Amino acid sequence: MADLPNHDVTLKETCLDSTTLHQGAFLTLKCDTVRLPDGQSATREYVQHPGAVMVIPLFDDGRVLLESQYRYPVAQVMVEYPAGKLDPNEDVLACARRELLEETGYSAREYFYLTRIHPVISYSTEFIDIYLARGLSAGEQKLDDGEFLELFTASVADVAEWVRCGKITDVKTIIGTFWLEKVLSGEWPLVPAH
Repeated sequence: MADLPNHDVTLKETCLDSTTLHQGAFLTLKCDTVRLPDGQSATREYVQHPGAVMVIPLFDDGRVLLESQYRYPVAQVMVEYPAGKLDPNEDVLACARRELLEETGYSAREYFYLTRIHPVISYSTEFIDIYLARGLSAGEQKLDDGEFLELFTASVADVAEWVRCGKITDVKTIIGTFWLEKVLSGEWPLVPAH
C-alpha cells in the first residue's frame, strides 16, 4: 500500500486571530483570521463541535437496529444508526455505550471500533467515531427530554439498497453501512474496542 503524500508544510494555514461569534449550549461559531501558505491572510468561519459517536447495533441474525428521527435543519425524518455527541471529558467508547442504551434501550456484549470520520470538513470541527456493537441485550430506553425517535430493524442488504436509491442520505449512516458490508464480507478485520 502506498503512503499518502505529506503536504502539511506547503498547505498549512496558521491562525493569527480568533473571534467567537456565537457561544451556544451545543455549538460555537468562530471566525478566525489565518495566514495562507503564500503569506496572504484570509478569514475562516467554522463551527466548533464537541465530537460524536455512532453505533451500528448488529443482531445475531444479521439484522441491524436503526432509528427514524426528525432532523429540524433539513426538515425531514431521517433514518440513522444510533448516535450522539460527546459530553465534556467523556471517553468515546463510554459515549457509544451510553448513547446505545439511552436511544435504544440495548446494551452490547462487545464493541468494535471501525473508524473516525469528519463529515463536514469545510465548516466544522466535528468528528464521529463509528463502532459496531454485537451481543445485544434489550433494556429500557432513556431518551433525553425533547428527543423523539422510532426504532426498527432491517437487513444489511435493505439498508444498502436504501443508501443506493437515496432513501438514506445521512452521511454517517452511509459510511457505517459501507464499513459494515466490508466487515461482514471478511474483507476488513474487526478490532475490539477497549
